Amino acid sequence: MRERIDAASFKEMFLCANAALEENKQTINDLNVFPVPDGDTGTNMSLTMNSAAIALSKENFEEIGDASKCAANALLRGARGNSGVILSLLFRGISKGLKGKETADAQEFAAALTAGVDAAYKAVMKPAEGTILTVSRMAAAAATEFAKNNADVEMMFETLLQAAKAALAETVHQNPVLERAGVVDAGGEGFVVVMDAMLAWMQGRATTPVQAEVPQEQTEPKGADFSEFDTGEITFTYCTEFIAGRESQKSPELLRTFLENIGDCVVVVSDEEIVKVHVHTNVPGEVLTEALTYGPLQTVKIENMRNQHTVLSKDAQPASSEPEIAPAEKEYGVVTVCAGDGLAEIFAELGVDRVVTGGQTMNPSTEDILTEVNKTPAETVFVLPNNKNIVMAAEQCARLTEKKVVVVPTKTVPQGVAAMLSFDPNGTPEQIAEALSEAAQAVHTVLVTYAARDSDFDGHDIHAGEYLALLDGALIGSYTDFTELMGAIAGASAPLDPEIISVYYGENVEEADAQKVGKSMGAAFKDADVNVIHGGQPVYYYMISLE
Repeated sequence: MRERIDAASFKEMFLCANAALEENKQTINDLNVFPVPDGDTGTNMSLTMNSAAIALSKENFEEIGDASKCAANALLRGARGNSGVILSLLFRGISKGLKGKETADAQEFAAALTAGVDAAYKAVMKPAEGTILTVSRMAAAAATEFAKNNADVEMMFETLLQAAKAALAETVHQNPVLERAGVVDAGGEGFVVVMDAMLAWMQGRATTPVQAEVPQEQTEPKGADFSEFDTGEITFTYCTEFIAGRESQKSPELLRTFLENIGDCVVVVSDEEIVKVHVHTNVPGEVLTEALTYGPLQTVKIENMRNQHTVLSKDAQPASSEPEIAPAEKEYGVVTVCAGDGLAEIFAELGVDRVVTGGQTMNPSTEDILTEVNKTPAETVFVLPNNKNIVMAAEQCARLTEKKVVVVPTKTVPQGVAAMLSFDPNGTPEQIAEALSEAAQAVHTVLVTYAARDSDFDGHDIHAGEYLALLDGALIGSYTDFTELMGAIAGASAPLDPEIISVYYGENVEEADAQKVGKSMGAAFKDADVNVIHGGQPVYYYMISLE
């Protein structure tokens, strides 16, 4: 019988949970039923958890309150995607509940988890049942009920876990999309993995992984020789580095050949478990897409060597010529999130102060966004996430900086552009935010991408590699013929009767092909003003703005 959890035990339990998420992240990713390329729940939760494991590994703690605070602070800064933010909020609530405590008994830990659940629910504008929120809430309720009359912490965790698993099983029936696909909620599965690993340590079923004692980013698998990379001359824009797991039988030499055709300064080093790559290229999204055919990405770092827009690495350091926190030189500033040199230039021309490179498949962390917020020389900083899975991570910046942060919940890049076109600094922060939101909501967005996996979604038989078209996040359909695709887009867009159409074409799309798309939209909407613009974005062949 274990009656209390001390600081050392909490640390060991957390490190075990981090290792379990890393081990199971692809299984969790596979529960994402929508076939569009995505940042993936398992990857986001694992990256979020690992940021705290690194911080915990560097210190020893006398009190559980201090250990939980360290974890919570690192989780918040490293949070990626909605699932990562919710995970960070759960542990932030635990930290508040354990503040000032040397150890925690069953009742105290259950109460702390309940506080975390409350914090997570409050952070979500429209909480939906059948998600990680439901699973954690049911688990916390069961733990609290058990702890009323029982002091055994281990038994409390067993009760918590049983309730979490039961709630997870029910998520398949609480969400119509999950029910059609026959899978449970990915975020809920991640929560179960975390709690099971923490209990496993208490029961002796798991020991703290050796690799968790040294941050993953600072170690390389034994047997691989990784030399220093030479950046060389800047012929291509993006310095791209990543580590991918080796889950396929494809030869790394094929990857080397592929990279040499689209970039220079190529270094590919591998062993039985991973392949590590450095390349200078103009199409980092295409590089990462190819990398995923070898296995899940473990680390990614992309730097724009011309514009110094540095992203996707939680270890990225601010330029030495810039202060980490810029003094306020004006009342208002703007930070936006986007991927693609063309889009970054558009936002700069519209008056955006800082650009965080990221988006679909590349969710920046709260720390990434916070860095650019702090570098913005303004008292109040508006943040345009331009992706629904980045909104929550952006919102967490407010508590981490002295600057006033106002997040305008733009869900697409065209919404972000529309918001900036309407930006008028004459007004209060609340008035400006309302105006930006209204401008964004007046824009409808068509996204053209590819199917990342085979899927049967909403009656559509989708095959990997097919064109996918979405209107405001809803699937129009999947197509092998581009003419049929454009006809479907025109048909779905007809009720909107747009007056202005902007076609942003991606990094691997030729301008001549983009002009054909523009002509097709112009033929369908003869009274509309059609513009074709180079966006350079990865993942999406086209982003089409309808106003």
